[in-house]
Amino acid sequence: MNNYNVLVVDDEKEIRDAIEIYLRNEGITVIKAKDGIEALEKLMEHDIHLIILDIMMPRLDGIAATFKIREQKNIPIIMLSAKSEDTDKILGLQVGADDYVTKPFNPLEFIARVKSQLRRYVMLGTYEGARGDQLVHLNGLTLDRSAKELTVNGEPVKLTPIEYKIVELLMTNAGRVFSIQEIYERVWKEPGYNAENTVAVHIRKIREKIEIDPKNPRYLKVVWGIGYKMEK
Repeated sequence: MNNYNVLVVDDEKEIRDAIEIYLRNEGITVIKAKDGIEALEKLMEHDIHLIILDIMMPRLDGIAATFKIREQKNIPIIMLSAKSEDTDKILGLQVGADDYVTKPFNPLEFIARVKSQLRRYVMLGTYEGARGDQLVHLNGLTLDRSAKELTVNGEPVKLTPIEYKIVELLMTNAGRVFSIQEIYERVWKEPGYNAENTVAVHIRKIREKIEIDPKNPRYLKVVWGIGYKMEK
């Protein structure tokens, strides 16, 4: 576990210091921040491999910070909270957290969760430094263009070849609206005459696989009268 940098974000100094002791005993370098705003600053200054992030914090809380982090990075996030309600856990995971720990926690279990996330991110090849621009991140979505795979909040999603091509087109051009005809011509490599139903069916299937609520999509949005886009 040497040479790994973990960002610990909590407004309670005692918690930050305790976690620092646990992680340093494992040879892990610890960078600390007291709120979400400071955490975003530390991310710009250091090469971070894992974030331990409290939910309830002043200025910028853990949920809002996770949204901002996931716009740019796929760094694993373990969320901390003094609450044990399922709603907090579900919300944290929905916005892009990889794991969730309730305070107070067992130090041995906590260290095991940290090591598991570090192995997944660094040793198994999802570390951005290993694959560079082959990874496309968009909120909780990660597209691995070399492996032709998509994950949603770290969970793999099985796409057909056509579905993958649509997702790749929209994710690599996030924020841009593509007409139905343009999607069809780029993906199917044929003139897009009367392509509305064909594209709509594939969009619906993609939403069923990547959206929590396909009727109220978070990622794949329709722009009425124009076409579709991936929300930037």
